[in-house]
This record gives sequence, C-alpha cells and structure tokens, in this order.
Amino acid sequence: MKQRCEWAQKSEIYSQYHDEEWGKPLHDDQKLFEFLILEGMQAGLSWITILKKREAFREAYNNFDVHKVAEFDDSKVEKLMQNTGIIRNRSKIEASINNARRFLEVVDEFGSFNSYIWKFVDYKPIVNKWATLSEIPARTELSDLISNDLKKRGFKFVGSTIVYSHMQATGMVNDHLVSCFCHPEHQERV
Repeated sequence: MKQRCEWAQKSEIYSQYHDEEWGKPLHDDQKLFEFLILEGMQAGLSWITILKKREAFREAYNNFDVHKVAEFDDSKVEKLMQNTGIIRNRSKIEASINNARRFLEVVDEFGSFNSYIWKFVDYKPIVNKWATLSEIPARTELSDLISNDLKKRGFKFVGSTIVYSHMQATGMVNDHLVSCFCHPEHQERV
C-alpha cells in the first residue's frame, strides 16, 4: 500500500486529489483560476466540502472560463445564489467575479497569470521536508507577500492562508510529508 500524507487517508476523494493534483506544479491559467476561485470559496469551510462540490462549480462557472466569469452580472449572481450545488455565499460569489476581472488584468500585464504567480517562487517549486502534519504552516512570509500583492491589485478572499493553500494546490510549494510517496525525494528513489 502506498504511504500517503495522513490527511489524504481520510477519504477516497482526498486520496485521489492528493495523488493526482495536490503539490504538482500547475502552469495552466484556466486551472490556476479554478483553484483561485475554489480556495476563496473554501474560506471557513473544509476542503472536502469544496471537492464534493467541484463538478457543480465547474458547471456553474462555465468550466472556469475566466473570460465568461468576468462577464457575470447581477442576474447571474442571483442565479448562482439559487444553485444548491455550490457555496451560496453572496460575498464569495461576487468576489469570484471580481477576481476573474482582476485575473484578466494580471494576464494583460504579465502575459499570463502563470508568469505572474510563479515569479514569486522563481519559477520552481519550493520543496519542504516535513516529517509530520503539525510542521506544515498555514501561511508563510511568502504567502503574506503574495496575498498583499493580490490585494493591492484588487483581488478579494486572498488572505495569506488562502494564498498558501493555493500555493500547495498548484505545486508552487510541495508540502507532501517526506514519508509520502508523492514527495520528490521518494520519487527520485523509485
């Protein structure tokens, strides 16, 4: 049996997400936008709640097409507020639309969101060597820096903890435990 990070052993949905996505470097703008929206929606909730609603979010948010989301208007907000498949929090929904617009501004400035966000880690993942879950931080000085920059650009629901989760989800930081088969050191031994 594969040795996974403890949190990934709690359910099949966590195991699949852990094995296939979490901590893997992601450079596709559409997927980076998806995680930005999902991480913001997760604020105050568990990640498993978001994972269970992910397909409904994809449907409601036009498969996270940032151009389409940026065009959502008040009537679309009302429609989303009636969608029982997603998180029906008006502030979060409005923030997601705002963030789509800010995302496109970043794309205009940097050529892609990928170019913007990955520059903070010099375009290569930070690989940590944690032995236990309790060692993994909820935020870091770097996530503080990125959070502050995003906020200056007008993004919402991008506090340092949310940003750190986004960094983990998109592989900017690899926080797999050293005992986990997904940790790069273990991958090198295979």
